[in-house]
Amino acid sequence: MTEGPQKTAITLCGSIRKGSVNEILRRHVSGKLREAGVAVTDLSLADFDMPIFNEDLEPDNVPESAGRLAEAFRTHDIVLIITPEYNGGLPPLVVNTLAWLSRQKLSPFRHAVFGIGGVSSGKYGTIWAQSHLRETLSKIGALVVPTLLGVGPNAEAFDANGVPVESAITYKVGQMVKELTHFSRGGI
Repeated sequence: MTEGPQKTAITLCGSIRKGSVNEILRRHVSGKLREAGVAVTDLSLADFDMPIFNEDLEPDNVPESAGRLAEAFRTHDIVLIITPEYNGGLPPLVVNTLAWLSRQKLSPFRHAVFGIGGVSSGKYGTIWAQSHLRETLSKIGALVVPTLLGVGPNAEAFDANGVPVESAITYKVGQMVKELTHFSRGGI
């Protein structure tokens, strides 16, 4: 049996705060994707400066970084978004990023398979933010894998090396990696 070309992934975190526990989860899942043979590019939203979305900025003042990030989404097989939860919803950074990306011609959401996850201080592990993110991504054409990678409470989630301490989280990470590497858009 012949293997196809190596899958590619981009991973990003919805928090750019130093010491973000969501960044720890993003790095961990990125490592597991690499172990599964995926060529992973880790991105930081801090490198994609975008003003608060406003249609008055279109078409003459669309940030160049929105086009660069959209192209990264279009040219990778997997997009992993790990995000915190703010007040039961998505952080403004993620909302603004998705708003700009959704306005790009040639949708950046119709090629890759998307995985979502997050870490919160509460026991529900960003469940509301992930629900919102899944719904938003689905409405703009993304295929989001089924595994819900919610981790919480964050103070007890990882050891000093950034490895999840609960076997249930390790299992969910493995399940997400399996889904991200086996699901396909079918050449769309």
